[in-house]
Amino acid sequence: VRAIDKRWDPAKGTPVFTINGKYTTRGWTEWTQGFQYGCAILTYDATDDEQLHELGLRRTIDHMAHHVTHIGVHDHGFNNLSTYGNLRRLMIEGRTPMHAWEMAYYEMALKASGAVQASRWQGIRVEKPSPLSANSTQLGYIYSFNGPHSLFVDTMRTTRILGVAWQLGHKLMHENDKAADLLKRLVLHGLATNQYIVFHGKSGHTYDVRGRTAHEAVFNRNDGNFRCRSSQQGYSPFSTWTRGLAWAMLGYAEELEFFQTIDDAVFEDCVGLRKKDVVKVYEQGAIDTADHYISDVTSIDGITYWDDGAPNLHKLGDWRSKSADPYNDHEPVDASASAIAAQGLVRLGNYLGKKGAKYTQAGLTVAKTLFAEPYLSTDTKHEGLLLHSIYHQPNGWDNVPRGRKVACGESSLWGDYHLLELAVYLKRVAEKGPYLTFFA
Repeated sequence: VRAIDKRWDPAKGTPVFTINGKYTTRGWTEWTQGFQYGCAILTYDATDDEQLHELGLRRTIDHMAHHVTHIGVHDHGFNNLSTYGNLRRLMIEGRTPMHAWEMAYYEMALKASGAVQASRWQGIRVEKPSPLSANSTQLGYIYSFNGPHSLFVDTMRTTRILGVAWQLGHKLMHENDKAADLLKRLVLHGLATNQYIVFHGKSGHTYDVRGRTAHEAVFNRNDGNFRCRSSQQGYSPFSTWTRGLAWAMLGYAEELEFFQTIDDAVFEDCVGLRKKDVVKVYEQGAIDTADHYISDVTSIDGITYWDDGAPNLHKLGDWRSKSADPYNDHEPVDASASAIAAQGLVRLGNYLGKKGAKYTQAGLTVAKTLFAEPYLSTDTKHEGLLLHSIYHQPNGWDNVPRGRKVACGESSLWGDYHLLELAVYLKRVAEKGPYLTFFA
């Protein structure tokens, strides 16, 4: 964390992933800057190193304000909960001194971010309500940076920012002082994702595998109708891009935990749907995606390749029955997907209680693999923490080391951040400390 901060010039962009062990930028959107400073804050959380808290705090103040008001992305939960959200949480937990104006600063940033994110809203035409979306007559989504036609699976983890802003009493104001409820938009987005992004094995199509996720759903903005599924970073719309699957797993599990804190009557008044009906759908999304991860897309050690439909995956033979091989010659592993998924699994297991034992065990199995070589970096000259992360395989953005045939051995800021977050989460559970949540 310190080494990257020392040599990195923010004027050159945001570090995204490593090439030959050194972090470099990759222009697309600056969605990883919050992870950079969030890594410092999480490491303080785990070690009590005051210098790291000060580093995360200073960099958040100096560089994160434009992310709060960024109207062009779907990444607010990534950038702003990793920074302002974590700093607020630590203050509420008593880990850092309580200063009223500092708390007000964090909460103003989170309120504004949640409202700005919610403003990227498009409605969906609902001709026939579906049980996949709690039979709601209203649906909509926070659209991706691709434009108003585009719903991304990634956003299931960024919509948390709406929940925090709502919890803080905020709302999005429109013309003529009309207010949009942030909890309602969070919920309708999740319902739309379950209906149009997550597959549930309910049709005769060969690609309709229960729990599979597409990267993107595309809508006709002239009439609001769903048109098709698509993919940007996966192999196809009908295979599972495993990081997208992981975003859905963790997003649904965390929001189920959040819903437990909301009174049923308050929920229904804000959303217009019964809480138990919404929870049923979210549980379906969480369980179906988790089961797909466990049964279909991982190797026996819990590590995924970048897509379960990757064209050369068959050359690895029965890859599900053996440990993943990040140094193979055919398809890359994506350990960052596994780090995100592991937290989703253990959170779902905790939420379900005794019924969730298999998810808890699966998540711990993934974590055990990740916190050891060859996934945990032990090279002091390598700037990454979690090795074998993949950003964009179809575009060929990831580094293929000399002498290798596929990308391997590199790190990403989202991979490093989510490995640290997984470590903090598990440390607190093991020590019976405060349960780690995005809401406080």
